[in-house]
Amino acid sequence: MPNKKHVLSTLAGLVILMLAALAQAENSQDFGDYVVHFNALSTDMLPASVTKQYGIKRSKNRGMINIAVLRKVLGTTGKPVPARVTASATNLTGQKRDISLREIREGTAIYYIGTFPVSHEETLRFTVGVQPEGEKDAFEVKFKQQFYTR
Repeated sequence: MPNKKHVLSTLAGLVILMLAALAQAENSQDFGDYVVHFNALSTDMLPASVTKQYGIKRSKNRGMINIAVLRKVLGTTGKPVPARVTASATNLTGQKRDISLREIREGTAIYYIGTFPVSHEETLRFTVGVQPEGEKDAFEVKFKQQFYTR
C-alpha cells in the first residue's frame, strides 16, 4: 500500500501537469462531444520533483507538449477519455519533427505528454491529431508557441 507522502507527491504532479493543459480557455478546442486541451512549455518551468517523477529532462532547451481529451458531460468540466494522439512540430524554416507521446493515467485523469528540443526564440507550429477511443473520426488541432531559453 502506498504511503501518504507518495500519494500526495503523485497527486501534486498530476495537478501540475493537468493545470498546464487546462490553465487557459484559449488552449482548448471544441469538437462536438469532445474538448481537446493543449499546452506547450519549456521543461525548466516544471518543478524538479515532477520532472523526476515522470522521467522528463528538465532543461530550458527542452519543450514539453501536454494534451488532454475530455468528453463533454453536462454539469461537469468533462470526463477524460483515452485517445490515439499524434503530434509534430514544424519550425519557421519548415523543419518538421515528430513528437513521441506517452499516455499518463492517474486516477481518472488521462493525458499525453512528449518532449522535444527547442532553441532561444524558436517558434514552433504544432499539429496534433486526436481520435478518441471508439470514434471513427479524428480531430486536428493546430497551434504555435514561441520558446525563450535564456
